[in-house]
Amino acid sequence: MPESKGRAKRTYTPPSKPAKAKVGNPPWFVPVMLTLMVVGLLWIVVFYITSQRFPVEAIGRWNLGVGFGLMLAGFAMTTRWR
Repeated sequence: MPESKGRAKRTYTPPSKPAKAKVGNPPWFVPVMLTLMVVGLLWIVVFYITSQRFPVEAIGRWNLGVGFGLMLAGFAMTTRWR
């Protein structure tokens, strides 16, 4: 009895690798983060050094809130830093 020919096996091709997702932050992220923290700190220091007359005299003690708000925004950005 004749022997049947086997099917030709295809050569192995590995599956394509999925594209890697970009990990990291845009180049502006770290400078903005640091700038917010430094500006907030300077805002509070200027407020105390000038006997509560500057940076904005009209808002009084809310200058502390502005300074701490700027620093808090910079700190919040550190949680997203990769």
